Amino acid sequence: MRKLLTIALLCSHAALFSQVNIIPQPVEVKMPKVAGQFVITKNTPIVLEGSGLENSANFLNDYLQQVYGFTLKVTDKSTPGGIHLNYEKMEYTYPGAYVLRSGKGQVYIAGDNEAGTFYGVQTLLQLLPVEKSASLKVPYIDIKDYPRFQYRGLMLDVSRHFFPISFVKKYIDYLAMHKMNYFHWHLTDDQGWRIEIKKYPKLTEVGGYRNGTIIGRYPGTGNDHQRYGGFYTQEEAKEIVAYAAKRYITVIPEIEMPGHASAALTAYPHLGCTGGPYQVQQTWGVFNDVFCAGNDTVFNFMQDVLDEVIPLFPAKYVHVGADECPKDSWKKCPKCQKRIKDHNLKDEHELQSYFIQRMEKYINGKGKTLVGWDEILEGGLAPNAVVMSWRGEAGGIEAAKQKHQVIMTPTTYVYFDYSQTKSEDSVTIGGFIPLQKVYGYEPIPKELTAEEGKYILGAQANLWTEYILYPSKVEYMIFPRATALSEVLWSPKEKRDWNSFEKRLQTQFKRYDLWGSSYSKAYFDLKASIAPTPNYDGSILYSLQTAAPNSKILYTLNGYDSKVSVYSKPLVVKMDDQIGAMLEVNGQQLSPVNQKFSFNKATGRKVSITTPTAENRRGNGGTFGLVNGAQSEKGILGDEWLGWQGPDMEAIIDLGKIQSISSVKVHLLDQQPSWVYLPEYVEVLVSEDGKNFQSTGKSNQAVKESHNMASITVPAAAKARYVKVFARNHGTIADGNPGAGSKAWLFVDEISVN
Repeated sequence: MRKLLTIALLCSHAALFSQVNIIPQPVEVKMPKVAGQFVITKNTPIVLEGSGLENSANFLNDYLQQVYGFTLKVTDKSTPGGIHLNYEKMEYTYPGAYVLRSGKGQVYIAGDNEAGTFYGVQTLLQLLPVEKSASLKVPYIDIKDYPRFQYRGLMLDVSRHFFPISFVKKYIDYLAMHKMNYFHWHLTDDQGWRIEIKKYPKLTEVGGYRNGTIIGRYPGTGNDHQRYGGFYTQEEAKEIVAYAAKRYITVIPEIEMPGHASAALTAYPHLGCTGGPYQVQQTWGVFNDVFCAGNDTVFNFMQDVLDEVIPLFPAKYVHVGADECPKDSWKKCPKCQKRIKDHNLKDEHELQSYFIQRMEKYINGKGKTLVGWDEILEGGLAPNAVVMSWRGEAGGIEAAKQKHQVIMTPTTYVYFDYSQTKSEDSVTIGGFIPLQKVYGYEPIPKELTAEEGKYILGAQANLWTEYILYPSKVEYMIFPRATALSEVLWSPKEKRDWNSFEKRLQTQFKRYDLWGSSYSKAYFDLKASIAPTPNYDGSILYSLQTAAPNSKILYTLNGYDSKVSVYSKPLVVKMDDQIGAMLEVNGQQLSPVNQKFSFNKATGRKVSITTPTAENRRGNGGTFGLVNGAQSEKGILGDEWLGWQGPDMEAIIDLGKIQSISSVKVHLLDQQPSWVYLPEYVEVLVSEDGKNFQSTGKSNQAVKESHNMASITVPAAAKARYVKVFARNHGTIADGNPGAGSKAWLFVDEISVN
């Protein structure tokens, strides 16, 4: 009997523990020896045992009202039952630690400061049922928790598309519920100036509206010719700041300079090098309309703007952008050239540094710290600036080595405007960042020493809104990726575990539904992968998998017949074929995947590269992606593409035996707005022994294809076992082109040997 009772208790513990699906994962979670549940009803009080905890109580009540339809009485009178909010002294690296203890008669939450108690409340909310109920059961539990990073953020761009105050508040609530503490508000850009400046009313009257917007993906299929815009008054900005402060979130405003200035210059043309005419841009990209760095009136203007912006935002940080600033206008402008000469500057890059350093002195004089994108490293970094590393991690690494504080925000992991599924059903800016990639991000690069790593304040995800018109699309793009990032930024590195996260994520999906929030279901997509056979015999293995429950995978080999089969193990593909696959869930067929394979002498063979790709542009199948027979049909930077920024590409393919070949074709991406350029040329070299190579020729004749793709074919009449393919990178991007002054990207996704 005692044994049966013990088993029952263990089962009870297991059942209750299965209800604990907290994201981000707390540092320590313990179940008490005696299992049980504390039940919250309409009669349960919230007891404040310390001053300053009203924000936490109010947030809890607001959540209960919105989600479950009732609120609780708040009291500061001592009572043995209820939800008790308090303080406890805890000493960890960063503030925000808390404990949560749920037991017989009460839930006790105590933080090391107000924010800590607030974070404890967020954990309590995740212990509540994910279905509406009048009584909410909380398992007995003991939690100790604290943040890993001091900066945990999300950015929202409101310049490309404008969002009402009500949704900005909702966005801030999403941050709060994920224990994030910085909201980066991108307020000005070429497509719209969104913050009221009373001294310069035309900034919003003129610069806040554009006369049309492109239709579809850049360069677009036309223009809607509809006036579009909006702006936030200073009172509304104060309202947002106050709202965020009650959630222990700091709002960082971004006022772009010296580039991304079209909207401001349209309002006040004399601030540009040419005097105009300018327009609030109706398309996306980078424009030559920049503030004149040789005109003191510009600096007076920027100081006046900051004089009105800084009092609105108590944050110690002021973001000035400073990214993607073309230098063409400066090169032609007599005032800018005189500034370069008068201050003994080397070039226009140092002129940009002069601009930023001059503004930094003014910002520092206001008691604030300047934040800029990693372009502020070019020409010399402003002395006290914080760097946001977005062009990969290199800028952050360089800044940390220079002992500058860094916020990591690389395109390769945390740009939430990138696609999260290969079968995206709406237009996105491109790229491909699935959920697992976000979860696998490590904000402290391995290139840094332990001491240098201390300069990494944390990280944030960016949501640029070129193709995001509505709040529901914002939610769809951030969820569940923001949930994954929250664990990266809060939980101890050693606590992160993808399998555990997947299990807890199932409850989080139900929570999104409870909130009435839109979110991506790409996690449940049918996913395919391509791998070589163990002996690289010229065939490939095609694998299918899904996280969708109660499903089976169906497929057809269209190259052979139309018979539908149930997938059970990887398929061996040996010739040209087109495989169609889909999920079957409750009789419904979902998530179709189609893969066309085109075989040639290189397909399925061993391939190596002598120059490594960029760390996060290695393709889903690594180097094998160059010869896996699956050529991209859309010019989106998905997992088929391998990328090099700056270096040349050199690949060596082992054909398995000496044989005759006639030509080699390299499939490429040509997407200059994203800094992706065709190579200067492609050269082919052949060898019978893998040691002595001879060139068969080179070519720079690109055949353009749809979706910004192209190919270069090189004649290669020879007998060879080994084929070396060399593609010369475009190099530094010339002025007047997207990414001017930066190293060009080279992207390859398939090499065919015929």
